[in-house]
Amino acid sequence: MFLLPLPAVGRVAIRRLGVKRFWSRGFGTADMTKGLVLGIYSREKENDVPQFTSAGENFDKLVSGKLREILNISGPPLKAGKTRTFYGLHEDFSSVVVVGLGKKGVGVDDQENWHEGKENIRAAVAAGCRQFQDLEISSVEVDPCGDAQAAAEGAVLGLYEYDDLKQKKKVVVSAKLHGSGDLEAWQKGVLFASGQNLARQLMETPANEMTPTRFAEVIEKNLKSASSKTEVHIRPKSWIEEQEMGSFLSVAKGSDEPPVFLEIHYRGSPNAGDAPVVFVGKGITFDSGGISIKPSANMDLMRADMGGAATICSAIVSAAKLSLPINLIGLAPLCENMPSGKANKPGDVVRAKNGKTIQVDNTDAEGRLILADALCYAHTFNPKLIINAATLTGAMDIALGSGATGVFTNSSWLWNKLFEASVETGDRVWRMPLYEHYTRQVVDCQLADVNNIGKYRSAGACTAAAFLKEFVTHSKWAHLDIAGVMTNKDEISYLRKGMTGRPTRTLIEFLVRFSQDSA
Repeated sequence: MFLLPLPAVGRVAIRRLGVKRFWSRGFGTADMTKGLVLGIYSREKENDVPQFTSAGENFDKLVSGKLREILNISGPPLKAGKTRTFYGLHEDFSSVVVVGLGKKGVGVDDQENWHEGKENIRAAVAAGCRQFQDLEISSVEVDPCGDAQAAAEGAVLGLYEYDDLKQKKKVVVSAKLHGSGDLEAWQKGVLFASGQNLARQLMETPANEMTPTRFAEVIEKNLKSASSKTEVHIRPKSWIEEQEMGSFLSVAKGSDEPPVFLEIHYRGSPNAGDAPVVFVGKGITFDSGGISIKPSANMDLMRADMGGAATICSAIVSAAKLSLPINLIGLAPLCENMPSGKANKPGDVVRAKNGKTIQVDNTDAEGRLILADALCYAHTFNPKLIINAATLTGAMDIALGSGATGVFTNSSWLWNKLFEASVETGDRVWRMPLYEHYTRQVVDCQLADVNNIGKYRSAGACTAAAFLKEFVTHSKWAHLDIAGVMTNKDEISYLRKGMTGRPTRTLIEFLVRFSQDSA
């Protein structure tokens, strides 16, 4: 951070830069509550002068080149994602944060499978906005940095922190676009990031607060305020029983918290009879593991085991806000997985909605049990495609960590669409195998048609996907295992530590592209 005046700069240098008049006037005439984030690119060659963005160049001209001069004497050129703060440059802004954007003009990196330029902007703008939050400056104007949507995403995602239950909260920073151009792209970025933040909030909220009933109420409120073309059905236990969802009910019965089957509709297509896209999300609002109980270390993180439901519902809320011309349905079986005298026991056999029997050899493999019934129900809508998301397996985290969501699909077309969307958003996906090799390991079962765990310890994410496949007949289905991307420590710089809400933006981008292709 660079402060003016500084002894290292020296009074002579400050006078030479003409900054003295700002300090002698004091901040009485400056807006003490407003900051400005401006971008600067890395040098192309060793002796090149780093280039500002167009907004940065304009501001530098406004202050007669002082920003450039101060930047030059403040230290080495800014690296990507790094920041430097200056005070007293202009009466409209109490401080200006210059952020490093990396090299100018970089695009899709085929090795990294993302758009490097967009990722650099997200990271840089997030870092810049957080500087102002630390300074308790409540209003920030943000340089679009050549991509207003990415800049908005960086600002809104970077500033979010779950503090709903704290008495002492950080200053709420309002970020808006600097200048008059690119407003539509900026607003789109705000919408995408807000969708992800909704999922983050749902996932982060403690399980005693975010019960199945409460989750459904939050989504109902958000969806109905997003569009009038929506419908919400909060199905009670009696409805679940009528649907003969025995697999789902077997998990729910261990808890005193009543289960809910959440069904949401968005009817955006001009043709009311147009077949819908159906999203299904695992909604375990707390996962103790049941009788096969988990170790106590980090069990608190299992408040986010409804991350699949959170991301798919948030994506549909965002699609409704965007008024996409498609029909969407979201299905979320919601319950807790708890040990009790009524809970599933290892070796129990339960019956799913499609009549298949399931041997429950591990009660901590419960996500696939509730998804089995939801996937069967999804087919009743004669959908164009089905995508389910679930924090399903620890094995997925071991395989890919937080680098990408694992995608298991029976459709290369659907895989390509999801992959293309993820390159744009930077929230990446990676295709995983859905081989018969793994199916054999779950259908070779002593007591029932299928076992809820594989015969062997290996490839747990793959055998879980193979299990789900037993409840899918649709030719365009994808299962997203999001266990590895559930939390963020420091891997994604524009997300703070905590629950991530990933891959909500990739799902939204997928829907935007699908709606354009269908038009």
